[in-house]
Parts: sequence; structure tokens; C-alpha cells
Amino acid sequence: MLRRQTANTLRSSFLLLPSIFYLLISGCGYTTRPGLASHLKTIYVKPFVNKIDLTVLPTNQQQFPIYRHGMEVDLTNEVINRYQFTGLLRPARAERADCRLEGELLEFRRDPLRFDASQQVEEWRLNIVVNLRFIDQTTNTVLWEESRLTGDTTYFATGANAESETSALSRARTDLARRIVERSVESW
Repeated sequence: MLRRQTANTLRSSFLLLPSIFYLLISGCGYTTRPGLASHLKTIYVKPFVNKIDLTVLPTNQQQFPIYRHGMEVDLTNEVINRYQFTGLLRPARAERADCRLEGELLEFRRDPLRFDASQQVEEWRLNIVVNLRFIDQTTNTVLWEESRLTGDTTYFATGANAESETSALSRARTDLARRIVERSVESW
């Protein structure tokens, strides 16, 4: 009796092996290919428009809006550099591109994160907030829109790890550009 059960178990195992092998080689449905349509190979990054409203009066929850000269230009250049770095969409002029990215710079925030004993800010968080629109120029259709996409970083203003706000802002722009490019080439 025990010998018969062992033989049946062994026979069942051999029948399952091809199925298990197929599952292992087929993966779980994930791919490393971008989620772009095959005809989209080039992109025009329209210069970001500055929509930071400096006339807004602060409330209890918000501070005065911050603006640094040329932020929209620096952000546009960073996004173009990121597309070049990934190589999934090649930047091109507007008339030659298959798709177009349009963006609005909505907000630049600097929020305190940590204070020292004398209530001086030790650590800050920088946020850059944008609205985006991704357009297929061959069919003139909006493929996706994203409101309030945020790139951020933190930095220490004092202490051994202190750095300038300018270098931290560069990291925040890089983070935002990475998120923008990922959003445009992945269909999650």
C-alpha cells in the first residue's frame, strides 16, 4: 500500500514538472520594456511655464510662496537631460517629435524638518510641484495628465553634513525629472 502511494506521488510530481517549469520561465507578467506605444520614439519637452503665484497671502498652514529666478528653465533642461540619459525617448524639436510633454511649475516649498535646542532650523525639505500633460503628436491626443507631481529632497543647513540650498535644489530637480520620465515611459 505504501509503495503504491509513493508511486502515485512520484507520477504526479513528474506530471507537474512541465507546468512548474513553464511558470518559472514565463515570469509573473512583469516586463522591462517601456509602456509606450511603439511609434513614440522622440519627444519635445515644451519649456515649463512658471505658474507660481507670488501674490498669495500666507495663512496659518502656508508660508509666502518662494521663487528662484530661472527655476522653470532649469527644470526643463533637467527633464531633457533625463530623457537623454534613459534613451527611451529621444528629445527632438517640436515639428519632428512624436510626442510632447507640457508642464507648469506650480510651487516651490521649503519646509523645516528639524530644529536645534535654540529653535534654529537644522534640516529642511524642498518640494517642487508641477502639473504635466503628455501628448501624442501623431494623433493629437492627450495620453495622460498628472496634477501636482512632486520632486523633493532634504538637506541639513547646519552641522557636519550641511550643504547649500542650491545643491539641494539641484537634487530636488533631478528627483522630479526622474519621476516625470518614469511616468511618461511606464504604463502603471
